[in-house]
Amino acid sequence: MKLLKPLLILITIIAFNRSFAQDIVKADPITSPLHKANIGRIVFMKDTIPMANTTTADFLTAVTLTPDANLTMRAFLPNSLTNLQHKLAPQQTVEQLNQGNYQFTYYVDGKQLYQENLHKGAGYAYLKNSRTVLTIKLLSNLHEDMWSRHMFSRFMMQGGEDALTTGSHTLKIELRPYVVLPEVKVGDLIAQGEIKVVVPVIDVHDKAIQPIKPNSGWPVSAERYDRSLITELNGKILQNKFKNINGIVVVKSGKLLIEEYFNGEGRDTLHDPRSVGKTFASAVMGIAINAGYIKSENQMLKDFYDLKAYQNYSPQKDSVTLKSLLTMSSVFDANDNDDNSPGNENNMYPLDNWVKFALDLRADAAKKPYTQWNYFTAGAVVLGDVLNKNVPGGLDHYADEKLFKPLGIVNYKWQYTPQHVPSTAGGIRLRAIDFARFGQLYKNNGKWQGKQILPEAWVQKTLTRYMALPADMVGPGYYGYLFWNKTYEVNGKYYETWYCTGNGGNKIFVFKNLPLVVVVTASAYNESYAHAQVDKMMQQYILPAVAQ
Repeated sequence: MKLLKPLLILITIIAFNRSFAQDIVKADPITSPLHKANIGRIVFMKDTIPMANTTTADFLTAVTLTPDANLTMRAFLPNSLTNLQHKLAPQQTVEQLNQGNYQFTYYVDGKQLYQENLHKGAGYAYLKNSRTVLTIKLLSNLHEDMWSRHMFSRFMMQGGEDALTTGSHTLKIELRPYVVLPEVKVGDLIAQGEIKVVVPVIDVHDKAIQPIKPNSGWPVSAERYDRSLITELNGKILQNKFKNINGIVVVKSGKLLIEEYFNGEGRDTLHDPRSVGKTFASAVMGIAINAGYIKSENQMLKDFYDLKAYQNYSPQKDSVTLKSLLTMSSVFDANDNDDNSPGNENNMYPLDNWVKFALDLRADAAKKPYTQWNYFTAGAVVLGDVLNKNVPGGLDHYADEKLFKPLGIVNYKWQYTPQHVPSTAGGIRLRAIDFARFGQLYKNNGKWQGKQILPEAWVQKTLTRYMALPADMVGPGYYGYLFWNKTYEVNGKYYETWYCTGNGGNKIFVFKNLPLVVVVTASAYNESYAHAQVDKMMQQYILPAVAQ
């Protein structure tokens, strides 16, 4: 009997060592009583509370979905992600295991709505290897740029919004590890949890269609439309199902049909539409060419700049035309959609000369003009600089005299480059109903109240499909002269539209075969859902309500 106790201790030590030896990395030890008591559980909290300060009193049983709601989830894991993956693929190295990540599965009221194998880049490798507690924000009124918030937005856009109707629901999240073998292999459940989600009732009066006030500068339309759909849309905006929507203006047959404002904005708010402002450079360019201040969009940059005075000169740069900048198809090594691109706009903004930044970029030897589309904000800045140097009085004065005043737009505000040139990168602030005037100008083939402001030929050139958008863009589309093109399908019918678009979900739609201009102003800046939710609004509510 005296030998039995030491023998049991030895067996326990051996078993423990064998278990430890199965791990491929050293994980954070599980020492907290709270962690030990909740292994395999996902809990929800209002704030991201440090583990050492967390108690069960911080665990939420319910959350109300309001625009300022915060929601954090914490998963108490039995081991680190990398060690859990190691059980799935014992032959893989740590680096290979790090090519996988977590799989999230979302349920509402017991029905699976969304599943995502989290991208390998979500979360640092050292955290995958070590942490045994996963704490992430799902909702935040601080709008941080976090993979977890973007993932939750994808869940909401792909079923969550529709399932979470007014009332109470149960949201459940499951967590599993996955590896890439190269095929994806998913492991067993490692944590799960649920919370009651309350979607508040919106008062009928609050979501009612807003009457169009006088003195809009537009004739008011008496055409009928499906008011119930617009009322429902208003309710979803107020419930934060469609987030950070500030204004909706619909002009039909040249008359104001719908004018709605939300989230503290109103008719006189000057709204920042971000890259919607690029398209104003295209409009002024057409006016300037027609007046002879610029010969044509086929002029080359060497006509305006001594390119040899800039860095990385090559003969390729000599052939860069204004048209290639208007269509975002120049040979500059620049792509705003690639964080590693030398010409990414984020590398431009801290500098004191944005034009120099653009012209210093090297030419990409693999590119040929008009064959590859890459979003190039700095190229739009160069267009603004060309205009500023060649039109009388500079771009600010010329645009006011030849575009804004003729349109009856007197209340607007440019943003400026470090050289105090109006920034054609974007950001010009107008009222929503004045953005609609700009859209209607194109719908009228360049005319406003009988006066030709834009040459009709320039409008036709502008609204031409020069470049097919890359396959990784959301849906098929095309590009004209700083205008985008796409086609919506609604109830089996197709509606082609040219549109301006900007960060946050800002849009000016000019429909090709409908007498329709639609403006959406929004401030969902840098949010992954920004553009997708506007597409959903158009397809499910606005077009079905007003297209007929």
